[in-house]
Amino acid sequence: MALDQSALLDLLESLKAADADDVIRHALQAVLQALIEAEATAMIGAAPHQRTDQRTTQRNGHRDRLLTTAAGDLELKIPKLRSGSFFPSLLERRRRIDQALFAVVMEAYLHGVSTRSVDDLVKALGADSGITTWSMTS
Repeated sequence: MALDQSALLDLLESLKAADADDVIRHALQAVLQALIEAEATAMIGAAPHQRTDQRTTQRNGHRDRLLTTAAGDLELKIPKLRSGSFFPSLLERRRRIDQALFAVVMEAYLHGVSTRSVDDLVKALGADSGITTWSMTS
């Protein structure tokens, strides 16, 4: 579907008015979510609500996954399956933060820095969630 010139100009104006970081974060989230859904579809053998003979199992909802990136925190939805398990290959299991950020937190802990100060430091480094949500999501 091609957009006409006025629609493209409207889109350009809305992108200019929006925060560039927000646009990048939403675009990255949409691309990653589409890749996750495509990989799940390939593994299952059928798209959501599609009936095929190649289907190996059914989807059973989603589970939330917070991914911290340089663009900000992304809220992704990982498909759950009725039988078997699925985890997208583009994500690493049990990895919630970048290794460099993890090293900073560990070093601060070893030096006796308070949790609140470390949380402020992590937020300043770009992780919107801070460290307070790590214990809840790990």
